[in-house]
Amino acid sequence: MIFAAFARALNQITDPRFRRVLLLGVGLTFALLVAAYVGLLMLIQWLVGPETTLPLIGEVTWLNDVLSVGSFLFMMVLSVFLMVPVASAITSMFLDEVAEAVEARYYPHLPPVPGLSIWEGVKDTINFLGVLVTANLLALLLYVLFAPAALFIFWGLNGFLLGREYFTLAAARRVGLAEAKRLRRHHIAPIWAAGVLMAMPLSVPLVNLLVPILGAATFTHIFHAVWQER
Repeated sequence: MIFAAFARALNQITDPRFRRVLLLGVGLTFALLVAAYVGLLMLIQWLVGPETTLPLIGEVTWLNDVLSVGSFLFMMVLSVFLMVPVASAITSMFLDEVAEAVEARYYPHLPPVPGLSIWEGVKDTINFLGVLVTANLLALLLYVLFAPAALFIFWGLNGFLLGREYFTLAAARRVGLAEAKRLRRHHIAPIWAAGVLMAMPLSVPLVNLLVPILGAATFTHIFHAVWQER
């Protein structure tokens, strides 16, 4: 079921609606990271100012420049870890469009469903972004403590989070949030396994940006397979 769903998702990757969601997600993610860096830079300039006094050294004018360069390097390193989680969360605002494209092609007999409101999409994105970023930042400690298993920890953690989010999104469109959560609990093993399959490309630059779209499409197929079986 998982590989059949993934194969169907790959087969539809050139769909114009998929491409639109990808460009929106990546564009907004880049804008958010740039805005975060500008905000950090402004905070440093406000706290330090053009001149500052250091113990034993006295008044210096170069500390602002050092911290500015350091903050840039810090944001570059941090973006390596946060680019995909942030892109996944932001793209989730538009994944309803991906699910609609999948159902239009593979399940045309189904009646249309009302899409998510802008507020619901934003709220879900904020929640998902908070969970993803927090979990991945906390996992940095595990990566250091268990370095040989770091890649497997990354796959397992993000696989669980991606599977949970994308299955819920796909199912809630058709059966409501309460039933979606019940189905998710009942089928947690295949959902997690499919999530790990989605998490594996997260380690591959550029390819990882396709993960939110492939995930939404794959889990739409998985939901329909589970629902029909039920």
